[in-house]
Amino acid sequence: MSRSTLLLPIALLIIAMTSIQSGASLAKSLFPLIGPEGTTALRLSLAALILCIVMRPWRARPNFAAWRSLLGYGLSLGAMNLLFYMSLKTIPLGIAVALEFTGPLALALFGSRRLLDFVWIALAALGLWLLLPDTSANDHLDPLGMALALGAGVCWASYILFGQRAGAAHGAQTVAFGTLVAAMLVFPVGLWSVGSDLFSLDLLPVALAVAVMSSALPYSLEMVALTRMPARTFSVLMSMEPAIAALSGLIYLSERLGATQWLAIGAIILASAGAALTIRPRKHA
Repeated sequence: MSRSTLLLPIALLIIAMTSIQSGASLAKSLFPLIGPEGTTALRLSLAALILCIVMRPWRARPNFAAWRSLLGYGLSLGAMNLLFYMSLKTIPLGIAVALEFTGPLALALFGSRRLLDFVWIALAALGLWLLLPDTSANDHLDPLGMALALGAGVCWASYILFGQRAGAAHGAQTVAFGTLVAAMLVFPVGLWSVGSDLFSLDLLPVALAVAVMSSALPYSLEMVALTRMPARTFSVLMSMEPAIAALSGLIYLSERLGATQWLAIGAIILASAGAALTIRPRKHA
């Protein structure tokens, strides 16, 4: 594939990642009003509505086996978003994304036996160690927020596994199905947490912008980019996301990170990019 052919999908992917993290920054502005639970509920519900209108998933008729994968995909998506937004309440956006990235990274390296793969594991471990809370430092991180972000990473790994199975059967409509299931999981949590304030029309413009920027637009752009570039290139570029998140947090939320925290993010990015470049699929006997 020529370099000029890759320029468009690379640009689309960078726009998608920037959109997602800008949307997360905007979502955080809703926390004082409806908290992370209510924000997640609104984002997923509006995103599900948009995706259902655009993709019309009711035209597909999943069988029982397909529904199990779709339910797993949707539940993983809902839990991932809820835990991630809850982590943003107490830790910076860039740190949360870096910690969340350890889920897919662990999945990619699962069962590795080569020495080079253990280099990426060590780099990721170094990044996590550098982020461990230090109460003597001025920029120490909240342990609960870190645990929530790591939990979101576990859900992300599950989301990938279920998404591969569901996507093989239903393609792009999987996103609409999964987002609908995720909304059905999270909306009751948001309603219980916030109550009738969740239905305030004053929140609708910002919540709609978050739904478009964090779900509908980037998911569509990522799908186009993935079909126009090698999967390995896609994975390496996605490793930039923690850095984009940190910059979004700095620009939109004034979240300034210490030198050690930037070093930790860099280690996790390098581990993710290295794993994407060098990982070999496991051979089946």
